[in-house]
Amino acid sequence: MDKTWLNGLAAIVQEAGRLVEDIARQGFDTQFKNPEARRDPVTTADLACDAFLKERLLHLLPEAGWLSEETKDRPDRLGKRWVWIVDPIDGTREFVRRIPEYAVSVALAQDGEPRAGVLVNPATGDVFYGAVGLGAWRNGTPMACSRARGERLTILGSRSEINRGEFEPFADVLDVRAVGSIAYKLALVAAGEADGTFSLGPKHEWDIAAGVALVLAAGGRVHDGASRPFRFNQPDTLTHGIVAATPEAYGDLASLLRRHAPKRG
Repeated sequence: MDKTWLNGLAAIVQEAGRLVEDIARQGFDTQFKNPEARRDPVTTADLACDAFLKERLLHLLPEAGWLSEETKDRPDRLGKRWVWIVDPIDGTREFVRRIPEYAVSVALAQDGEPRAGVLVNPATGDVFYGAVGLGAWRNGTPMACSRARGERLTILGSRSEINRGEFEPFADVLDVRAVGSIAYKLALVAAGEADGTFSLGPKHEWDIAAGVALVLAAGGRVHDGASRPFRFNQPDTLTHGIVAATPEAYGDLASLLRRHAPKRG
């Protein structure tokens, strides 16, 4: 994997982002995976983007497996060394409400390890891409997961977790800013726009794989809720929480979480 190959991958994901916005302008249908609770929306834009990415990415790397939120899972991916891990629109609720905090999220893992990640915010055209050991870029400019520490850490959190009170134990020690997609939050941390982000609830691999790769490629720190490195392309795609931070903030954030996070049974 080199920069030329990574640029080509980024171009594909950018094209997918333009497809999403074209559909948004033309109008789209929305259904719910949980109709009774009207939870987990999926739109015609999600499905069209998924089909586009599956064709283009498997053409780019035919030997890879495929894991996507919007594709029926197949166990044959577990025998592949390489696997694409895709969320066609991470933050579909924001997409439906036209809040510009959603993302097309594409990761490539090798033997379970995150190797490359590309994330595009279709609403703004912002593109983040990187590969572990190669570097990370935002709109063609090198980016680093680093920022000067303030007295209080600036953390990105989801609106739903803020509304549920999950950040209340940290009210005196953190400045929490609401941002939609977890993938987008991770990309912003990778770009040094915040000290970190965390979520104590479960996340699917496709929610976080590209963001994890970006944080690592940009020199940041990231682990699951049990302080373990992520291993992707697992039979069970649910992961147990996520903590990502700049190297300057990582130690303090991890310590705060140990002291203030609610104990889970």
